[in-house]
Amino acid sequence: MHTADFRFDLPPELIAQHPALRRDGSRLLVVDRRSGVLAHRHFPDLADYLRSGDVLVVNNSRVIPARLRGVNRETGGRFELLLLEENSANDWWAMIRPGKRAKHGTQITLLSRTNNITEITAAVTDVNSEGHRRLTFSGTPDLRNELEALGEVPLPPYIERQGQEMEDRERYQTVYSGPPGSVAAPTAGLHFTPELLQRLRAMGVTVCEVTLHVGAGTFQPVKVAAVADHTMHSERIEVGAETARIVNAAKKEGRRVIAIGTTAVRTVESVARANDGILNVYKGNTNIFLHPPARFAIVDALLTNFHLPESTLLMLVSAFAAPGELTAGRDLIRHAYAEAVRERYRFFSYGDAMLLL
Repeated sequence: MHTADFRFDLPPELIAQHPALRRDGSRLLVVDRRSGVLAHRHFPDLADYLRSGDVLVVNNSRVIPARLRGVNRETGGRFELLLLEENSANDWWAMIRPGKRAKHGTQITLLSRTNNITEITAAVTDVNSEGHRRLTFSGTPDLRNELEALGEVPLPPYIERQGQEMEDRERYQTVYSGPPGSVAAPTAGLHFTPELLQRLRAMGVTVCEVTLHVGAGTFQPVKVAAVADHTMHSERIEVGAETARIVNAAKKEGRRVIAIGTTAVRTVESVARANDGILNVYKGNTNIFLHPPARFAIVDALLTNFHLPESTLLMLVSAFAAPGELTAGRDLIRHAYAEAVRERYRFFSYGDAMLLL
């Protein structure tokens, strides 16, 4: 398949710039994969499509305040830093703007969120093939301990606004977030409230957790013409013993496993592919790239947001819409997205949701 096969037109005003007034106040487009029938609902109606015995798999990764600001110690020129991956304490890979001015050896003094000079500095020690900078921090025993005071919420580039920082610090996290490490939210989970989760559990639905720390690669466009030629970025994942036990039991007994977001899909399918379709305890990395005509060993239904054109996330959703088929899933998702545009759904991270059954 070609990357251009996943292109669609989206009016800019449909890109959500703010979260809904309530977490569960979003709309829900329900897609029946077998019949192709679409239903327009609201997010709390998710309960109507679940039943006792279902297992929801959520990604519990917490977004870190990964956007930092600083000044060149010699020239006073300003930098914006986006932390990408921690190698060890005070040793990080990051994206820096403007990158051309962040040469090897550049010393950057970090600023507080109120633009005051701090005692923390970052030295550029390496540059990789993608243009990312390796930074060594000093002035603190561990930069992680300073991020809440220094860092900003790393909102996606398509959210073009300023301010509302306090709102974003709460709403750009899931209510079940735990281990910190993501630089972008697992957005399908943003719609859940504690009350809705309690309601689902009372119905007999089991909620279990995996971890995938979302990297900035999730926003990187596919730059090759042929989908199969794309090199997927690597992200850290973890599956615990309890989740593996719950999911394996559900599969054995014919109960549904429902992934909350593409990150949950990638986590469980990565581990299962390496273990003959069985989920086991795992901690490591994945660079799995799911696109048509991929098949899925674990996931029976998927809750997800609406994704960017020509993105790997849209390709994954298209594959899930018709597993094992080359074009049928893409065509169904194209139809669903066209309907969402006509009905003025809100797109991307703070937007509405879609349930594929």
